[in-house]
Amino acid sequence: METKTGKIKFMACTVGISFILLLKKSFCYSIFTKMNEVEKVVIVGSGCAGLTAAIYTSRAALLPLVIGGPQPGGQLTMTNEVENFPGFPNGINGFELMANMRLQAEHFGTRFVDDEVKDVDFGKGMKKIICERNTYLSQTVIVATGASPKLLGVKGEKEFFGGKGVSICATCDGAFYRGKDVAVVGGGDTACEEALFLTNFCAKVYLIHRRDTLRASKPMEKRTLANGKIIPLWDSIVDEIIGPEKVSGIRVENVKNKSKTEIACSGVFIAIGHTPNSQQFAKYLHLDDDGYFHRKEDSFVETNVGGVFVAGDCADKTYRQAITSAGTGAMAAILAEKYICKKI
Repeated sequence: METKTGKIKFMACTVGISFILLLKKSFCYSIFTKMNEVEKVVIVGSGCAGLTAAIYTSRAALLPLVIGGPQPGGQLTMTNEVENFPGFPNGINGFELMANMRLQAEHFGTRFVDDEVKDVDFGKGMKKIICERNTYLSQTVIVATGASPKLLGVKGEKEFFGGKGVSICATCDGAFYRGKDVAVVGGGDTACEEALFLTNFCAKVYLIHRRDTLRASKPMEKRTLANGKIIPLWDSIVDEIIGPEKVSGIRVENVKNKSKTEIACSGVFIAIGHTPNSQQFAKYLHLDDDGYFHRKEDSFVETNVGGVFVAGDCADKTYRQAITSAGTGAMAAILAEKYICKKI
């Protein structure tokens, strides 16, 4: 009886160990194949350029993989009203536009991962994209990383950034300043758009610009200066952002006579330009003096590395429009498809 019981136990242990070894082997094989799986197209960035590239490449049955990045949907998600994107006679909310573009890309088979690129290897062989969570291999890469807002670098900016009165997004934070006075720093289209949006909530909006005229487009300039809630402060820069715990005001310096004036306000919105998100790729892709991707002379999207394309604001410091980003996203997708076909 004991012998029979012992045999049963031995057989059970043998089966159990075999099953565990099989699972382990299967798991290791799965991890190995996942690590060595080669994508046809990896798109870095999920803004207007990246999602357009995703729509085109997924319709071409290339099953693109989109790495969303730190700001899914890009800067357009922070724009309240987009009036100049074709097809929307009454305008469209920026977040809604990007959500629709993502749904369209998913409809055709685009896959999305929530990850952020830390490094790349565009040397010999397949392109390697090294992210926080995973590493991806691909035949082609479309870089559509956009650009990040510039900051002032003055005292009080970092201390009050994020919930304490300093912001880079009026659409995100404007409602918190209902009935209060705020300041917007900048003189381009973005600054004007921020100022106009804030008039929906705020009592006064000081528009601080280092020159004596705005750099914005004429229609935007006209709308901005015609709004009675917007008070331009010409030839001025922010010297310091003031407040013990939250923003209570700013110290403004006149660049011509060097006089300084304190202005009471509850919020400061910074809109002075952007820096291209390109540094993770600088080891392999050529950049210009401002950090924007350098493209081939006869191409809008081709780089110095075959099979790697750029699209959107990370390579465009002239137009920087949603429609031009979408256009270059389509160009990059078409050339990526052609590149893959030549390799077959």
